[in-house]
Amino acid sequence: MQQITVYTQPDCPPCKIVKMFLQEYNLEFNEKDIKADHTARKELTNKYGSYSTPTVVIDGEVIIGFDQEKLMKTLQIEH
Repeated sequence: MQQITVYTQPDCPPCKIVKMFLQEYNLEFNEKDIKADHTARKELTNKYGSYSTPTVVIDGEVIIGFDQEKLMKTLQIEH
């Protein structure tokens, strides 16, 4: 089982799309709201070098934004 973390914030349409995409494939993920969680915001910028949401981290691989092709490839989802 892959470790999936999604960094999000309120009023972020692409964040909702990423979560819907993961739920569609019944993938469990840990959501971190960078507006509500200061530690998550620092983690996003310092550890992963990202300044935007959504940022998806799958077993250490960082995907910034909703990149369906990259998500499918990284998660080994067949079309």
